[in-house]
Amino acid sequence: MTFSSTTERRIVHRTRGSSHGPITRLVSPGDVGELIKPFIFLDRFEAPAGGPKPQFGMHPHSGIATLTYLIDGRAQYEDTTGEHGARGVLPTGGVEWMMAGGGVWHRGGPADQGRVLGFQLWVAMPPALELASAYSQYLDPQDIPHAGPARVLLGSYGGHTSPIAAPSNMGYLGVHLSAGESWTYTPPAGHTVAWLAVGEGHLSAPSPLSTGDLAVFEEGNASITLTAQTDTVLVFGTGEPHPHDLHMGPYSVHTSPQSLHLGQSGIRDRANTLKAQGRL
Repeated sequence: MTFSSTTERRIVHRTRGSSHGPITRLVSPGDVGELIKPFIFLDRFEAPAGGPKPQFGMHPHSGIATLTYLIDGRAQYEDTTGEHGARGVLPTGGVEWMMAGGGVWHRGGPADQGRVLGFQLWVAMPPALELASAYSQYLDPQDIPHAGPARVLLGSYGGHTSPIAAPSNMGYLGVHLSAGESWTYTPPAGHTVAWLAVGEGHLSAPSPLSTGDLAVFEEGNASITLTAQTDTVLVFGTGEPHPHDLHMGPYSVHTSPQSLHLGQSGIRDRANTLKAQGRL
């Protein structure tokens, strides 16, 4: 299908990020995250079978939520949410959602020596949620609704809604396209922010994109059409702009200096508990 210049949604920014071993930082709160708030951080991680694996040791967060989408491989996880915390193994196609609220600690890494590929996203919270009680949610592939080639990871699409309650007017999809397949996304009302990141493959949007690319689209409500040249997996985010300034600590993002102070205090309190338990 050919679009006229009046309906085509242009790419206004693209990046391949900065790589450190198996992890590539595509978005940070102080750079691209300012363009696509409430999406403020994105890592793409990939390692071949038997190769060095990404490891995320025990570390804290406050004021945000993280969503990890495991495209390939198996990953172990552990967190301090709830009375006794949570731990387990995330399978291929699974999702980890952790709302950090007023302070939480977690860790993760591959569960074996097989290939691993996925994305970890940070989402900025509205003031009403940034200091709430931390909680986590883990979804197996069969728990994630599908709408055509899209897995509905967060929010709603195509008449399907993720089991994860979106913290604001936003959506996040895992899109799996076969070679030659086209997919058109029409954003719901208010979703003027739109971006995608390619896990693997080659596509046009309509400009060419390939493995490791992140593209930000111009603000607006026009549709976006993607056409895959090869089998392609990507993540696709849209939403209403986050209206607040970002106030940042090492692992925290809040909407004010006061809430940042409280979040970091909560992190320290949980660190003391972990040390008393011999877990830190």
